[in-house]
Amino acid sequence: MSDVPELFAQLLRQDFSDLEAATGSWQKLTEALDDARAGSGKRVSGPLHKAGWAGVAAHYGFAALEATESKFQTAQTNAQLIRTVLSTLSTRMQAAQRKLRHAVSDAESAGHTVTEDGWVEPRQAVDPAYHNDPDYEGAQQRVNAALGGFRARIDAAVAEARRVSGEAAELLHQIDPFDLDKQYGGAQAAEDAERVGKFAGLSRDDIPDGKHPQRAADWWAGLTAEQRAFYAAAFPDEVGRIDGLPTAVRDQANRTVLDRALNDYSLREGDLGYHDRDSYRSLAALKDRLDREDAAPAYKRLYLLGFDTSKDGRAIVAVGNPDTARHTAVQVPGTSNQLDNVDGQIRRASKLQDSAGDWTGSAGARSVAVVSWLDYNAPEANFDSVEDLELNLGIATQGRAQDGAEDLRDFTHGLRAAHEGERSHLTVLSHSYGSTVVGAADSAGRGLDADDMVVVGSPGMVVDRADQLHIDPGHLYVGTAKDDWVSNTFGDTTLGADPKDPGFGAQRMYVDTKEHGGYWNDGSASLENQGRIIAGLPPRRGGS
Repeated sequence: MSDVPELFAQLLRQDFSDLEAATGSWQKLTEALDDARAGSGKRVSGPLHKAGWAGVAAHYGFAALEATESKFQTAQTNAQLIRTVLSTLSTRMQAAQRKLRHAVSDAESAGHTVTEDGWVEPRQAVDPAYHNDPDYEGAQQRVNAALGGFRARIDAAVAEARRVSGEAAELLHQIDPFDLDKQYGGAQAAEDAERVGKFAGLSRDDIPDGKHPQRAADWWAGLTAEQRAFYAAAFPDEVGRIDGLPTAVRDQANRTVLDRALNDYSLREGDLGYHDRDSYRSLAALKDRLDREDAAPAYKRLYLLGFDTSKDGRAIVAVGNPDTARHTAVQVPGTSNQLDNVDGQIRRASKLQDSAGDWTGSAGARSVAVVSWLDYNAPEANFDSVEDLELNLGIATQGRAQDGAEDLRDFTHGLRAAHEGERSHLTVLSHSYGSTVVGAADSAGRGLDADDMVVVGSPGMVVDRADQLHIDPGHLYVGTAKDDWVSNTFGDTTLGADPKDPGFGAQRMYVDTKEHGGYWNDGSASLENQGRIIAGLPPRRGGS
């Protein structure tokens, strides 16, 4: 091709320092946009939420802040994609240059001359004056046997550089980092990510499925910092849900997905159906709760580890970072919990964290993280009285518990895989039908790998005896209020043997609260004992 000589000369002598500097500049911009987005929450919207700003002005003010933060996120994603394109361009162009230089060097070492336009001259085997020698042609063929190969290698290197440069130019033309419109940004960034990923050799298909948390953790650890940044920016929906990945990475990815979902709902607000309207309200409330804690102390920071709007909705939220905590608890809520009341579950997790902090020495609650894990389809019923129970006996089956068991196992093993430093003390707590989920999870497969387990208000754990679980029966604590209708009515029926029965083999935990939902009452021995167990201590008996 006519441009081969020019491209040959350029590629052979190309200095990539300017391209590498540009890559570094886009990386700095990516980090600055991330800091701006996070800073907006910590320094502006978070404190305003905390201060209780309300009213019409607050409604529009928070909407404007959310739009701004969403634009920061879109711009950060675009900047990351541009950085990946430039970095990949530099890597692949330098690879093409090395191929070219090796081809030229090999040709010259074989005695050939490579001209300034990239042409490889044939080598003279003997003095041309003896071209009439019968062996002349044969000798020439023998010494130039590799000539075609050298020329092909040079042409291939130049063609590779041309192709890579063209692909990069097209990708950069498609990515518009200055268009920060929310509607454009979210959808366009997702499309751009697929194209950029293909160019960089980073595919959505390479992301682990999350069913093997340690493999996922090893995959993440094996990526370069740049590859991690790309996957998190380009495929946040997958990254956010993978058990075994770092908590902070999952949180940022899930917040990105949350912002995009809210943006999508807001754009379709006038055409939303009943379920979508409920989902929109629930997600907006979840974001409000997350934003409210952006300005909180580090140990009270909320981490969004997953959410889903299908059926009644699900959410996994950690109070504190499980990756760095010495004591981690996973609280599995029970019947009638869903996405629209996740705020109550977060408050309960925060109470458990504070209670445990009373027993962890000088580190206090800073060494404790508590996760509210609602990642199963909890049965829909309100068990406020025995009459309600009688009306809802049809839901007293193990189906939903068994459906959620594997996900809970993956989650707790994911916490183990992602934890930094020495093994943490892990407690799994559950309430009501949540204990049925915990029993189904711990009785099968690899179990939950918990050090301690607490069940309160349990209707059954799908097993007949505590020793059929992976947890040491000496570290399985069962607490039940005397007037807890759920435990007293369902125990020893369709969900397994009654865990509070002495024959079950668990340890009884003293409670002093009433009814099915009082186990977290402030100042109660019930809450105190759960906190002690989270901190690795035995519960107090008799309320003493």
